[in-house]
Amino acid sequence: MTQSYDYDVVVLGGGPGGYVAAIRAAQLGLKCAVVENENLGGVCLNWGCIPSKALIRNAEIAHLLRRGKEFGFSFDNLTLDYGVAVKRSRQTSSRLVKGVGFLMKKNQIDVLQGWGVLKDAHTVAVDDKSVTAAHIILATGGHPFTLPGVEVDGERVLTYRQAIVQENLPRSIVIVGAGPIGMEFAYVYNAYGVEVTVVEMLPHVLPNEEPEVAEVVAKAFKKQGIRTLANTRTEAVQVDKEGVQVTVKDLQTDKLETITAEQVLMAMGVKPNSHGIGLEQVGVATEKGWVQINERMQTNISHIYAIGDVTGKMNLAHVASAQGMVAAETIAGVETLPIEDYLSMPRCTYCHPQVASLGMTEAQAREQGYEVSVGSFPFQANGKALGLGEREGFVKIVADARYGEILGVHMVGPEVTELLPELSLAKMMELTPAEIARNVHAHPTLSEVLMEAAHAVLGHPIHM
Repeated sequence: MTQSYDYDVVVLGGGPGGYVAAIRAAQLGLKCAVVENENLGGVCLNWGCIPSKALIRNAEIAHLLRRGKEFGFSFDNLTLDYGVAVKRSRQTSSRLVKGVGFLMKKNQIDVLQGWGVLKDAHTVAVDDKSVTAAHIILATGGHPFTLPGVEVDGERVLTYRQAIVQENLPRSIVIVGAGPIGMEFAYVYNAYGVEVTVVEMLPHVLPNEEPEVAEVVAKAFKKQGIRTLANTRTEAVQVDKEGVQVTVKDLQTDKLETITAEQVLMAMGVKPNSHGIGLEQVGVATEKGWVQINERMQTNISHIYAIGDVTGKMNLAHVASAQGMVAAETIAGVETLPIEDYLSMPRCTYCHPQVASLGMTEAQAREQGYEVSVGSFPFQANGKALGLGEREGFVKIVADARYGEILGVHMVGPEVTELLPELSLAKMMELTPAEIARNVHAHPTLSEVLMEAAHAVLGHPIHM
């Protein structure tokens, strides 16, 4: 006799992994509920991806206004109101969150407001009530990692949660961590006149990117007036009424320096939201807090799935959404595309210049034993880039010399986050640089740099 449950699927967490999983499951005829303690859309729509991109758009305009002489316009008494920028970003976020709420109703998905805890393998307690489900998807996300002993007070010491909504900027700030979050906030704050110092313990900023890419960004930041300290560890943070004193150590020379600023922003990555949701009670396997999954997002308990930041596979919204699709389709018993290669997922950073990549760096490919062919083409030789006044950067393609397989793509420059999907699709469909090179790209466009880089892999770029 088949046991009856309240739902076919209950999803813990309404972020870009959770709500996408629920929608896909509902499309496939399953009865679904989403449990959310805060806001639908999760960190991405409310505190991360979306509001930060709205702020970055304001920063881009502020940055461009300061280049007026180059474009032949001038004005007196330029004033920049950051409070208005924040309000615009909150409106953008709110609009999309309301859109997710509409999608829940459209797809007849119940939204259960509250804190969800697994009581047993098929039961979820939501505050003072419980529901049962044939399948459960854990999509509880993550929270900011902070230095031990440093208290986040929201005034002097911030994470992205507080930084994204503060309307009054400090005169100076130290940002600990030069990953995407740290570099994007550095760009925004600098555009509005804040004195910014970025501290990164690893050898270069954007430590997961190709070193050549990071070098372009570091040089651009220096030109913009942003100080970056790579290979530098944050030793201590002291807070007083006047601000913060951040003590850092150069890991090459062991030299200590104390940087005084009004605020410090912790941007060192995330930790999983896996505690306090009943995983131990049910026996879901974790490693250092990260929920362990297979290529179909199943945990060690086959009807319990996990997606997004709580898995630690790749802490990106679009990865969580892709995982959610796989989980829902697996539960529904339909054809899906299991995820085994997370390195090939697209990675984007929206500072100026932008950064976009996928796959292995050149060094990683060689370490893996590949004989590689590398092609690179600069934006300074591209007509559209010159017309835009955006000369910085390049596109680099790393390919297997024997078969032409694309192993990695590394881009820095104007709008490269919008250029990446062509090469992401090419990699998925197993196209080679030869096919990309022969695909006719419209002129003049930034996308021609992709074509030229593909030609360069083959040894014959046209315009260089």
